[in-house]
This record gives sequence, structure tokens and C-alpha cells, in this order.
Amino acid sequence: MNGDKGTDSLAEPREELWQALGDCDETRAVAIVRRALGTAGPSRARQTLAAGERVLLDLIAPSQERVGLAWAANEITVAQEHAATAINERCIAAVADATAPALAGPFVGRVLVACVDGEWHALPARLVSEVLRLRGWRVDYLGAQVPTEHLVEHVRRTRAQAVLLSSSIPTLLPGAHNAITSCQGVGVPVLAGGAAFGPGGRYARQMRAEWAEDAPGAAALLGTRLRAPTVAAARLPGADLPHLADQEYTMVRQTKLQLVRQALADVEEGFPEMRRYNEFQRERTVEDIDFIVSYLATAAYVDDPGLFTRFITWTADVLAARGVPPLSMLPALDSLLTQLKDFPRVVGILTEARGLLRA
Repeated sequence: MNGDKGTDSLAEPREELWQALGDCDETRAVAIVRRALGTAGPSRARQTLAAGERVLLDLIAPSQERVGLAWAANEITVAQEHAATAINERCIAAVADATAPALAGPFVGRVLVACVDGEWHALPARLVSEVLRLRGWRVDYLGAQVPTEHLVEHVRRTRAQAVLLSSSIPTLLPGAHNAITSCQGVGVPVLAGGAAFGPGGRYARQMRAEWAEDAPGAAALLGTRLRAPTVAAARLPGADLPHLADQEYTMVRQTKLQLVRQALADVEEGFPEMRRYNEFQRERTVEDIDFIVSYLATAAYVDDPGLFTRFITWTADVLAARGVPPLSMLPALDSLLTQLKDFPRVVGILTEARGLLRA
């Protein structure tokens, strides 16, 4: 948050919006946002645009972050999380409608904003899109789960000056890498954003993309007139990530089904309580092991144990909030250590995570 007078004036509306989200009251939520827009500044065009940005970044964005934290802490259900997100989407639309009359050309330029293929958390990308519109850009917002081939086709057709890619799910990094190199291959710079790209955007930089921490950061980078890459065929992943030559990532991905099946059997043996699980609980356990293997593979892809240990720590907190002992993950990690003992990078990643979980 910005810490200015506009932000302070939104403290009460933030709590009101949170209450409306908890009640699944869309009408009240939109009314709160419209009222905040009206009190955030004078009605002149420039002030209207600034007020719109403050409401997006200091009212709606924090409420959505709070939704995610509440779900992780088991304070709200998945259904409540989905309802709150949908209401926040409607609130963003209300800001767009209210500020539209203050927008006047010519455009600063044209950009494309999209989520990588498989990414369904679209609200951060939508927030970035609206902030850029308020700052004078023409934005093609493509939303969630955009296949790379269609992304590139749209770039070619519209001649966008830059592509902004959003992702919050680290396991989508290999696909994001493909999208980055494909867009760069047609001569368009790529700006990545979202938690998937790691602390400080380290994975975006590994993949030779620019990175922005937030919407104002993205606007600032675009304002520097990013230099277009040299047009060339899309790079192979190994050109950016030479460690992939050891094939450890490839082998984990190719044997994922086998790894999950064996780990499930080993968990049943090492965690006897699981034998009393009902069908729903068993399905969730299979999902958890599947996620563990997927994150392990992705950590091998970017050669960063921290990606895996951050996931294990987060999962441990989520499990604990739901009454499941975090140490129940140990048999799965031990199983994977045994199955993948011939892969030194993967063994190192698993060993670090196992030690952290025990600690």
C-alpha cells in the first residue's frame, strides 16, 4: 500500500468490503467501491483516474489477498473463496465503468495482458490491465488460461508492443517459459508478473523476461519503452537453463504417474492412520502427492530447491489448519527419495525439504 492520505481514507472501506465479501453481498460490495471512488478525490479527469487506481490497488487488491490468506488458514471454504473472487471481479468492473468517461486518447501504446496456459487466477492480471488503462494504455486483456499458440497469434495480429504474462502457480513455469520464448520469437518483449516467478522475479529473469512486482511497476517498465528482442525462432529451454541437460526434470515428469502410485503405497504403510480414510480423504491425499511431485519437477526445472521448500512449508501450514499432521508428508518424501536416488539434484531438493519439515 502507498501509505498516503488516499490509502488512509480507504481503511474503513477495506473493512466494509471484507464484510460484504464474507456475506457474499455483491450489491453492497459494489456500492462500497463506488462510494470509495467518490470520496477518493475530486471529479476532474486526472483526479478521477488517480482515485480509480487507488481503489484498485489499496481497496480491492488487499481484500483479494485477504481472501487467499483466509482460505489457507481454513477460515473460509473454497466456495466462499470463489464467491469473493467473483465479487471482486465485479468491483473491478465497477471501477472501469466509473473511470471510463475520464479516459481520453491518444493511447500511450498497445499491450496484451494474459495468464499463462493453465493459470486460472485471473484477477491479478485484470488489476494490472485496469491500472494500465488508467495510465493511458490500450490493453487487450485475454484473461485466464491462454494457450501459447493463440497468444502468439493475437500478438501478430494486433502488433502489440509488449506482452504481460501473469501466473501464480509455480508448476506452470515450464509452460510460461515456452510462452515467453514464443512471444520473443516474433519480436515482442515480455514482462512477467505473479508469485509463480519467484522472489524478486528470479525465474522470469532466468527465462530472459522482464519482471514487475506489481501494476505500478509494470507501468514504469513499459514507460521505459522496452526494447524488442531480435526476431528469431523460439529458443529451446536448455538455451536459458543449461542444467536441463542432465534430464532430471524430464525423467521426473515422464515417470510422474509411477512416482505418485508408489508414493501413495508407501504413505499408506508409513502413515497407518490413512487406512481409516474415507474415499474423499484418499482422493485429497492422492492430489497432495501429485502436487508434491509436480513441484519437485518444477524445482528441478529451475534448479532451485527453494521453490520446493516454500511449497512444502505452505502445504504444512495448510494441512495443520485442517487438522492434518504436517509430518504426514514425510513418508511421501521418503518414498520419492528412494525412487529417485539416482538423480543428485532431485535428491538434494528432497533432502533439504525433508530436513525443513522435520525441523
